[in-house]
Amino acid sequence: MSWWRRVFGGNSEHIRPKRIDYLTEALALERQGDFDAALTSYRLALRDQPNDPRILQNMAIAFSKTGQLDDAVRSYRRALELDPQLSGAHYGLAYLLLKRGDLPGAQRHLHAFLSNPPKSAEADRWVRHAQQTLDQLAASEGPADPAPELE
Repeated sequence: MSWWRRVFGGNSEHIRPKRIDYLTEALALERQGDFDAALTSYRLALRDQPNDPRILQNMAIAFSKTGQLDDAVRSYRRALELDPQLSGAHYGLAYLLLKRGDLPGAQRHLHAFLSNPPKSAEADRWVRHAQQTLDQLAASEGPADPAPELE
C-alpha cells in the first residue's frame, strides 16, 4: 500500500460508508416534537424501503401532527394496501375519516381495527375508545371525542 493511500484512507475497496438509519432518526425526532424534520427522515427511510407499511403508518401520524391531513390519509391508505391487517393504520384512518364526515368509512376502519387489535397492555385504551366511538355512531349521537394522542 502506498504512503498516499495510508494517509488518505487506505484501500478504497475496504471503505464502506456508514448507512444512516432514517427510521430510527425519524422516531427520535418525533419524540422531540420535531414532526417536520421527522417527515424528512421518514421520506428518506421510505426511499430505502418503499414498501414498508410501518414507515407509512408513522409518516401518517407525523402528517396528522403537522395538520397535513390529506397526506396522512394517503399514507394510511398506502400502508393498508401493503398490509391490510395493520391495526394502527385502521385506527388512525378511522378518526381522520370522522373528521372529514365520512362516517361509513370510519366505521369500516374501526371494525377492522377491533377485529385485529394490537396486543399490549396499553392497547386496551385504544380498543375501548374505538368501541365507544362505534357505539356512539350506531346510536346516532355523533362521533366520540377525538382520538387520544398516539404515543
